[in-house]
Amino acid sequence: MTNFVWQPIRYRNVISVLKNPFYAGVYVYGKSEKRTAIVEGRARRTYGHYKPAGTWDVMIKGHHEGYITWDDYERNQKQLALNAYGRSDGAKSGRGGQALLSGILTCARCGQRLSVSYRGGRISYPVYRCDKGSLAGRLRCMIFGASKIDAAVARELLRAVEPMAIEAAFEAQRMQRERQDDKRRILDLELQQARYDATLAERRYAACDPDNRLIAAQLEKNWEYALRRVRELENRQNDHQSSGLEVDPGTFADLADNLSVAWKSPDVTMRARQQLLRALIVDIIADVDDAVRDVVLTIHWQGGQHSELRIRKPRSGEHGSSTTEDALAVVRSMAGRWSDEHIAATLNRMGLPTGMGKTWTAHRVSSIRRVRGIHAYRSAEKNGEWLTQIEAAKALGVSSHMIRRLVSSGVLPAVQVVPRAPCQIRAADLASEAVKTAIARKGRPSREIDADTLPMFTST
Repeated sequence: MTNFVWQPIRYRNVISVLKNPFYAGVYVYGKSEKRTAIVEGRARRTYGHYKPAGTWDVMIKGHHEGYITWDDYERNQKQLALNAYGRSDGAKSGRGGQALLSGILTCARCGQRLSVSYRGGRISYPVYRCDKGSLAGRLRCMIFGASKIDAAVARELLRAVEPMAIEAAFEAQRMQRERQDDKRRILDLELQQARYDATLAERRYAACDPDNRLIAAQLEKNWEYALRRVRELENRQNDHQSSGLEVDPGTFADLADNLSVAWKSPDVTMRARQQLLRALIVDIIADVDDAVRDVVLTIHWQGGQHSELRIRKPRSGEHGSSTTEDALAVVRSMAGRWSDEHIAATLNRMGLPTGMGKTWTAHRVSSIRRVRGIHAYRSAEKNGEWLTQIEAAKALGVSSHMIRRLVSSGVLPAVQVVPRAPCQIRAADLASEAVKTAIARKGRPSREIDADTLPMFTST
């Protein structure tokens, strides 16, 4: 009786099975070779150097029944080669994690793959780095954060995919239209043939001798069958309609936004994003321009195209939760004229969140102003030159709705510091004749009365 001792499987056992052609039913001899090198003036032989497939001494396919086919074996070898992390040839498979470009970045200075490390305390963040130079006694090649780099490459990827998606949609429309035209052409030919058969059956029935009842009955039956065939084809032709796949170029205006939403969906894992990235990108060469503090990425796309991408390298202390430059520009432009409440409302209307992705409040605007050294709002600095809509309504003794009507019609000039910001009205413009005329006729319709117009109802 044979005894088995079960033990946890080891990595080298699995790899030895997957790399052995015997597992695929192939007998091989001469997979490795010995090599001789001169070391310190003496010949030194080394053994166990594996030779590539196709250079083996003996290779007999179908030698015995295998567990997998030879195609599966070659596919496994290719996948194992892609999974060999740390080598400089070929794009590496996506393994998940927090770094999108893990295993696909190559150092432009030493030619080695950039590794991923994680920094931070409770909330860690990925960092790309190449320490091969420091191992050789030189300075470290490069190190930079992954968040901005990943976001920039993802935007570049979506930008490249957008025209491909549009082209695929138009190609699908063309193919669908061709199929519809082919079906319609076939139906027309069948209907034409059926009508001819019905006409021929009718002539045959009309030419038959009525006294020959058997032949007349058969011809009448053939005629009825031909007519039913015509009606069936006519109904099929009426029911046959286009699938409605009409591609309008205007519908693709927000395609980039839709792709971005799908890319950022929480249901999409980082592993799926990495695999999609590797389906379109072969390799990315990374370098750092220390003079301008830019991370320079040379993207090698599938098909042989290349593109260069520059991303500003964050300085010490910068993080991914910093306020965007667009939001800071709005705060700087409005801080001298508007209060923190107005600035917060404008930022929320523009859809610009805080660095943490939250909505703006007056307290948060005040905090970012203090940190960035932005001048605060002071009502005394206005000197009565500029008024808000509410202040203009009080000055004229009208409602705010009336002021909005005058602004929208162009009677009362108004300016906005940024789009969707509150309107500012110059106090001197309230005394213009156009404004006075519009205020004076506020109780009547603002249209001219033509003297030649006949009244709708005559007085009796």
